[in-house]
Amino acid sequence: MTIASNLKAIQSSLASKVTLVAVSKTKPNTAILEAYNAGQRIFGENKVQELARKAEELPKDIAWHMIGHLQTNKVKIIAPFVSLIHAVDSLKLLNEINKRAEHNNRIINCLLQVHIATESSKFGFGIEEVESALNQAKEFKNIKIIGLMGMATFTDDTQQISQEFKNLKTVFNIIQNDHITNLSMGMSGDYNLAIEQGSTMIRVGSAIFGQRNK
Repeated sequence: MTIASNLKAIQSSLASKVTLVAVSKTKPNTAILEAYNAGQRIFGENKVQELARKAEELPKDIAWHMIGHLQTNKVKIIAPFVSLIHAVDSLKLLNEINKRAEHNNRIINCLLQVHIATESSKFGFGIEEVESALNQAKEFKNIKIIGLMGMATFTDDTQQISQEFKNLKTVFNIIQNDHITNLSMGMSGDYNLAIEQGSTMIRVGSAIFGQRNK
């Protein structure tokens, strides 16, 4: 199947309330343009330099999402144009995003990353830290927290994955308001489980573009 047909199949299966982020990391511009020409406008990258290069080279109406772990010293590179930063995992990072957004006369949308998996290698606020982080984030005038993001454990145990997504949805239900409306959870291997548990935004790469390059 082609990228366009993969994309169409996924889009047709989604409810209107679910936003599809096409994860284009490691993929060439030609592949991204095929998805773009099929109507996709939101793309996600996990490396700052690759994101900046593609944003420069590809159509300007693409909304670029930074979905990977973001180091504070690289925020300045994407601050002028990034549409949404998914993996905000510390107040230190929020402070830096706010500073760079102010420098660029922008308000940057962000999601707080919440650690819901069993792997210690994954980043994020603890579930019990979310409300406190939101309260502290109110002092930052050039960022807007619009939701939460989480990654489930890499396992074949679908019951565990569903429970982890459910745990994040429970937290989301508590803090949800008029501007906190996005729950980013679910990738190529588990997005259907995520949607069942209330995801409003999925990050899909290999199911659209095929297995990513190493």
